[in-house]
Amino acid sequence: MIRLFLRDLRLAIRAGGGFGLGLAFFLIVTVLVPFGVGPENATLRAIAPGILWVGALLACLLSLDRIFQLDYEDGSLDLLATAPIPLEGVVAMKAAAHWVTTGLPLTLSAPVLGLLLNLAPQAYLWLVATLAIGTPALSMIGAFGAALTVGLKRGGLLLSLLVLPLYVPTLIFGSETVRRGAEGLATETPLLLLAGITLGAMALLPFAAAAAIRINLR
Repeated sequence: MIRLFLRDLRLAIRAGGGFGLGLAFFLIVTVLVPFGVGPENATLRAIAPGILWVGALLACLLSLDRIFQLDYEDGSLDLLATAPIPLEGVVAMKAAAHWVTTGLPLTLSAPVLGLLLNLAPQAYLWLVATLAIGTPALSMIGAFGAALTVGLKRGGLLLSLLVLPLYVPTLIFGSETVRRGAEGLATETPLLLLAGITLGAMALLPFAAAAAIRINLR
């Protein structure tokens, strides 16, 4: 399982769809927003939590189709499905590799990009915390969506349409926690709900994704 995880990390880095693409998209979003809404500090500070979370969410979408598609095309997925290791574990390792190459860089870069949107100083800790807690759910949900569309040609658009509605609760509670942190309000409820979504996704979706892969490989 560890070898599979390391293999996916190497493939993501070589393909260039991990760090660079997601970070570049995240940077573009945060740079363009001030041009669209105006340079007023009060306006930017009010929308910064939502914009940063939307940017991170959309950046995670860019590489979802690569989670299983390359293995499906070269036949590796058939071997993994018949290997003496649980397919659910394979799904979990691939989702973990996606998070390390996409979600983790986005989490670490978010405070720097928050400066461009005049994010409130007291919100930076909550921004990093919510992204660290919420982006694993984005990767796991994305792995489930990728498993559903693994056998389809040009399934990237369908994958986005399937995954985006499932991303909405994570987006709501993540941005709400940052907003409350910026205003000095209580953050326990949305933060706990965000953590619950992540834990639920990690507990249930590997089994659902593995079942979808088995159906698509028949």
